[in-house]
Amino acid sequence: MAAGSSNYWEDLRKQARQLENELDLKLISFSKLCTSYSHTGARDGRRDRYSPETAPLLNGSSQDRMFETMAVEIEQLLAKLTGLNDKMAEYTNTAGGTSLNAALMHTLQRHRDILQDYTHEFHKTKANFTALREREDLLGSVHKDIESFKSGTGVNNRRTELFLKEHEHLRNSDRLMEETISIAMATKENIMSQRGLLKTIQSKMNTLANRFPAVNNLIQRINLRKRRDSLILGAVIGICTILLLLYAFH
Repeated sequence: MAAGSSNYWEDLRKQARQLENELDLKLISFSKLCTSYSHTGARDGRRDRYSPETAPLLNGSSQDRMFETMAVEIEQLLAKLTGLNDKMAEYTNTAGGTSLNAALMHTLQRHRDILQDYTHEFHKTKANFTALREREDLLGSVHKDIESFKSGTGVNNRRTELFLKEHEHLRNSDRLMEETISIAMATKENIMSQRGLLKTIQSKMNTLANRFPAVNNLIQRINLRKRRDSLILGAVIGICTILLLLYAFH
């Protein structure tokens, strides 16, 4: 009976790790899609002055469909991983033995933290993609309005010049934001690759922690410091983004 329960727990952990690895790859591709949408939008904007009717249709729609498809796939994987975590939680409630239960709860908490990180990252990337798409639509609409204004009869040259200067200012701000987002995406990919290495190291350290309480205390302090560094990095990126937005719209 104990062997059967142990096999059931290991099977759940194996499925959870497989889903976590699959989610990790999906989220990296999802992030790259967001970055490529930004660069494609910039190229479409430059072509827009020559073919305003066709350029957005040739590029934006296919990426939008790919975005929706990947979002659905990631949401399904997150739902499956959530279900596995719930099953693992039910198992820990029925497992006997104080020391065994503590070890199982520690492992379960680690899987829950990974699920929470993936969920947060997915919603953040999805929100960034939506914001980029809305911004590209807005800039495209402004450019079309300017072209329509220039081609109309009785155009005031002074007003046209002001419109063009404002449009150029928006383009410069847009390029600056694109560069910042690209840097942030590259940094995030680097952090994600490092996180995979850290997860492997942490798994080995958890095995030692279950045997030596002193090592367990050291791991807890390392986890606290890692969370603090993540919060600091998130705050810096958030402040930089806010400053760029203030600069762009003032």
